[in-house]
Amino acid sequence: MSAGTPPLPEPPKPQAKALNCPKCGAAIALRCFGQAETVVCGSCHSILDAKDPNLAILQQFEAATRDDKPLIPLGTRGKLRGTDYEVIGFQRRHSKVEGISYYWHEYLLFNPYKGFRYLSEYNGHWNDISVCKQLPMAEASSANYLGEIYKHFQTSDANTDFVLGEFPWQVRVGEHAVVTDFIHPPRVLSSEKLDKEVTWSIGEYMYGREIWDAFKLPDRPPEATGVYENQPSSVTTNLTSIWIAFAAFAIFLLAFMAGFDLLSKKDPVLHETYQLNRANAKNEASFVTDVFELTGHTSNVQVKTYAPVSNHWVYFNYALINQDTGQAWDFGREVSYYYGYDSDGSWNEGKQKDTIVIPSVPSGHYYLRIEPEADPSLPGIPYTVDVTRDVPVFEIYGIAFVALLLPVLFISWRAYTFERSRWSESDHAPTPILQTQSSEDDS
Repeated sequence: MSAGTPPLPEPPKPQAKALNCPKCGAAIALRCFGQAETVVCGSCHSILDAKDPNLAILQQFEAATRDDKPLIPLGTRGKLRGTDYEVIGFQRRHSKVEGISYYWHEYLLFNPYKGFRYLSEYNGHWNDISVCKQLPMAEASSANYLGEIYKHFQTSDANTDFVLGEFPWQVRVGEHAVVTDFIHPPRVLSSEKLDKEVTWSIGEYMYGREIWDAFKLPDRPPEATGVYENQPSSVTTNLTSIWIAFAAFAIFLLAFMAGFDLLSKKDPVLHETYQLNRANAKNEASFVTDVFELTGHTSNVQVKTYAPVSNHWVYFNYALINQDTGQAWDFGREVSYYYGYDSDGSWNEGKQKDTIVIPSVPSGHYYLRIEPEADPSLPGIPYTVDVTRDVPVFEIYGIAFVALLLPVLFISWRAYTFERSRWSESDHAPTPILQTQSSEDDS
């Protein structure tokens, strides 16, 4: 623009065109400036031809009484995805599946520069919807849109039973369309076939609070109930990375266990077999073992006891005593084994072996004091005592593994139940768990 050239005038701000309903005389405002095909009188609910200067009546219908008040009033303005929009149209639609009607609401939004956009709401679940920019490649079970694969969710009839405001197409109450939904949460790809015309749209899940904040609506949005078809699940989204992290920790634990096992000396320092006499089985006098040496750094000591008992028990009062300092570690261990038969078949409990690990025992010269006690009916029986220095203890790793596994399993179960709830409303509903178990039992 050269100097001295007057600036171009700013384009006039769009203004709503005021008209009157030819049936009831109520004022009607056209907000989308010549792009409306039909407009609905908010007073008598007549559907009018917005292209006709006289607003010819296209259809009249009885106003529905079931929840026909929009949650977002017509004329409300807000900023959605960074763009200002005004709500200019509203319709309630429903599908009937197995005799049950499912209702949802659709809101038509308009911006004079960006055009039209839609919001849909079902049981507190919202979607921001726009017409697809290119034709998706669809098959029976999936669809491809912009390189993203969507799974078929459901195909159903959609019936329009209430409308308000204005629309850029010839809207009718009683209008029937076939809607097919493909999902890739948080997005849903939908085709709507009306007569021979097919329209594709792409929607993205939104939370009620986002809608309320965008349009500055009072109070709180309706609580969402159930799991919607394209509702995102943070659990499912992160499930793969969670299992990868768990696998990495499990491998680390296994490597640590292997290294600990290799570094442990596993040094046997005592192996003796003693006899428990029948005459003294009830109260055997205590005795001490030969002295053995524990070498190396402070480490653990494992004491194993084996007694071939059968339907009897033996109890041992042990004391590991440092010969040089007198420091003692007292502990008691029981060896018992029982078996038999009953109406449910054979059974057994207990073991003929017992193992205990004493942690942090310094090096030095030691001996065991042993005082056995036994079932009075027990005949004479031999028992073997093994003492080993510096053994690997894997229980702590098992506890760590379980501590890591439990939350991963819990999260996986939540993800599974979330997805099961989602797909239970689809054309590919999973078989109920109880029904599956019942079928297996019948088999």
